[in-house]
Amino acid sequence: MTSSTPLPAHHHWVIALVCVDQPGIVHAVSGAIVQAQGNITESQQFTSADTGRFFMRLQIESPASREELTAALAPVAERYAMVSVIDLVGRPLRTLVLASTAGNCVNDLLFRHRGGQVPIEIPLVLSNHGTLRDLVGFYGVPFESLPITDAASKAAFEARVIEAIEDNDIELVVLARYMQILSPELCAVLEGRAINIHHSFLPGFKGANPYKQAHARGVKLIGATAHFVTSDLDEGPIIEQNVVRVDHSRTPAELVAIGQDEESRTLTQAVTWFAEHRVLLDGARTIIFK
Repeated sequence: MTSSTPLPAHHHWVIALVCVDQPGIVHAVSGAIVQAQGNITESQQFTSADTGRFFMRLQIESPASREELTAALAPVAERYAMVSVIDLVGRPLRTLVLASTAGNCVNDLLFRHRGGQVPIEIPLVLSNHGTLRDLVGFYGVPFESLPITDAASKAAFEARVIEAIEDNDIELVVLARYMQILSPELCAVLEGRAINIHHSFLPGFKGANPYKQAHARGVKLIGATAHFVTSDLDEGPIIEQNVVRVDHSRTPAELVAIGQDEESRTLTQAVTWFAEHRVLLDGARTIIFK
């Protein structure tokens, strides 16, 4: 190659993989990357003592195309029965946002999305109320509302969710304070690609006005939990949790404001990690490569 010959363009790839732990995995994966003229720029791995599974996330620079990289890794993936993902680093994940009337999480996602801080693309916000139409419109994102008043309208809403996923090539669904319980059928469709945010307290308070209940009980910690959606309500694998200390001087309104900040921060972080392929499932829990 002469000095005037242009160097091949390098792509920045992320590879995430899961398989049963056994000797030789790292060596085999590294060899495949070398075969694809790849240079590892980031590498993390973990072996679960509970399940015996091996988890790995790599970022590499390589002139190889996705097809060439997949072909180089194919023999290794077959040998170790790997479940793997290969994607461009930073590619925006196509994301459907579900909302109701609370705007804090929706606003935070849209604000950070517009600023390039969250690697997602939002083609639609779908809500069971029209309350957030102006907020979403401010960011130039399409908004659609379908009221849920009974079983039939709920079924129609969920059918629209599935239609929107198919029409927009959706890869992730975010429940940004969407205050409806998803049917088991929709949960099955969204398995492993839907994230919910839940206000979590110590102790936990269910039903209406949880912050008022927290104030009445003199709670000292409030926070939020982002987790995968499953048919078991608020029992999905946890992705991120945050808490903040409070005391008796806080009013219920102040607790709401503090709690909403934690909800927004926690959900946005979980979505970011998921979009960057840093979240891997290990049964009922998650492995997070930060």
